[in-house]
Amino acid sequence: MNLYRCSAIRVNKDKVAKIKDNICIEDTFRLYLNDEPLVELIASPGQLKELGAGFVVCEGLAQGVDNVHVSGNEIRVSAKTSGKFEKELRSGGGFGIRRTPRKVTSSLVIRKEDVFRVISEMESEIWKKTGGVHCSVLFSNKNLGVKSSDVGRHNTIDKVIGFAILNNIDLSTCIIGCTGRQPAGMISKNANAGVPIIISKAAPTDKGISTAVEAGITLICFARDGRFTVYTHPYRVYEIAEVI
Repeated sequence: MNLYRCSAIRVNKDKVAKIKDNICIEDTFRLYLNDEPLVELIASPGQLKELGAGFVVCEGLAQGVDNVHVSGNEIRVSAKTSGKFEKELRSGGGFGIRRTPRKVTSSLVIRKEDVFRVISEMESEIWKKTGGVHCSVLFSNKNLGVKSSDVGRHNTIDKVIGFAILNNIDLSTCIIGCTGRQPAGMISKNANAGVPIIISKAAPTDKGISTAVEAGITLICFARDGRFTVYTHPYRVYEIAEVI
């Protein structure tokens, strides 16, 4: 991801100094599905094919994609779609598709150390330099597959899942780790893609928890400082499954 170098003035209690600061970049990208305009996304440049593929699948419009082409600020996705849909405005100002999320079926079971491994990979270099992006990671068969940093937390999910789709990775064997809070829209994205386990450093919402319950997703939040809280379907964490 490219950075913008900005002149600024930093003020501390005892001094004022001119600085050059690293700022994350955002842009607007037009997404087309089967040559029809679908939505405009505000996102960080980079991983745009993954963004297009992931958005279409994560919003439940298709279960896979045939082709993704990027030209300038246009992302064109070809896919076999499933019926009509309505758009909805989500928290953070983003648009998504209003649909009942899929039910996730997976036999994946992890251990506590797997959760801590995912947590350790969540911070990106861009976040360390700017403090202005969210980060998501995708683990496939408990190994790191890809990372994504973006100004939008929804985009990071689309990008890592899009990577899996474009590389024919079985998402029922995957864990998603992310830095953002977990409302219903974030859970629905993972459900539509078939991801069984979400790990977040941040908090869930009540609708996020109820959506995870209905979708069959194991939702783990507040994953930081050597601890985590499992809110739904705890049987997928081995040490917990032994005692419940």
